[in-house]
Amino acid sequence: MNDQYEVEWAQIADDDLTEIIEYIAADNVTAAKKILNAIETRAQSLVRFPKRGRIVPELKEFGITWYRELIFRHWRIVYRIEVSTVLIVGVFDSRRNLQDILINRLLRF
Repeated sequence: MNDQYEVEWAQIADDDLTEIIEYIAADNVTAAKKILNAIETRAQSLVRFPKRGRIVPELKEFGITWYRELIFRHWRIVYRIEVSTVLIVGVFDSRRNLQDILINRLLRF
């Protein structure tokens, strides 16, 4: 088993991040850059210990346990672990009701 994984972003997760950063940048470009860097750094930290994120609770209650998440402020970085890759599948605002969003989106992967 690898002791290091490659972190990849699904296009839809990249789109999520772009939307978040553009929204923040409309008010404060400097803050948007800092948030972008922090979220990317947090996601990249999964290269060594991808199982440290918790199983997504909204999915776990349905028996779906292969998706995990890291929390950064009020964003949830949702991912799944593959053979030697961590695939980021979404970045969500935790203030929203995520159950329907997650189930509909993540079951497509």
